[in-house]
Amino acid sequence: MKRSLAQNLTCAAYIALILLTVWWEGYGAPLREGGSALVLKGLPLLLPLRGLLYGRLKSIQWASLLCLPYLTEGLTRAWADPQPSAAYALAEAVLCGVFLVLGWVWLKRARD
Repeated sequence: MKRSLAQNLTCAAYIALILLTVWWEGYGAPLREGGSALVLKGLPLLLPLRGLLYGRLKSIQWASLLCLPYLTEGLTRAWADPQPSAAYALAEAVLCGVFLVLGWVWLKRARD
């Protein structure tokens, strides 16, 4: 089965979101010096990853719901955190937004 551009970009945005959350709390701008336990916040994002890569529609629906708290966190921390953490938070919010829009396009095209 051929993958569409929307599927590829959706998966790329989702994987970038996972990598960003781990990098942000582990090395980029951790809450504590040397890293923080918030690096584990990327683990729930791994649950639907296999289904996304295989193109399962239930997985994109589930991942879209799972992505909403990350969007909220990104927007909140972009407003409240000092730099460079605010930049990572804004990047998280943008990746979530891109993922949600591309996921919607993927689902819309799959149903047509």
